Amino acid sequence: MKKSEVPQDNGRVFEKGSRELYYAVDENGDYTTELSTGWDAKNVVQDHTMQELQERIEQARTDVRNNKVSPIVYFMELRRMDWQLVADYTGMWKWRVKRHSKPNVFRRLNERTLAKYADTFEISIDQLRNYTGD
Repeated sequence: MKKSEVPQDNGRVFEKGSRELYYAVDENGDYTTELSTGWDAKNVVQDHTMQELQERIEQARTDVRNNKVSPIVYFMELRRMDWQLVADYTGMWKWRVKRHSKPNVFRRLNERTLAKYADTFEISIDQLRNYTGD
């Protein structure tokens, strides 16, 4: 894209004077950089992504409330993590983290295991243990 064509659509991500760096071609045909305040197409994608993430968080909250999953699933979604990332942060196998997402298994976890999850989600053990989806 030419330097003069770099979008300046005032994206929501770039509030307070922030800008994003794009590569563009200048009038001599050389690559250069140009700052952009946003791009409408990117705004649409980001809005859709945020809506999808919020729906996943709400679904996890409902599932915890209905005793379908443990609070691990809710906090995983809230922190925008996946099974592998939680496993990496806790130092456990992914299959084990998935197993802990079952309410009856979660209720039997010891303090040390709960502490790993609490540290990963940056919450207290009590917040993790007592979260009921409300």
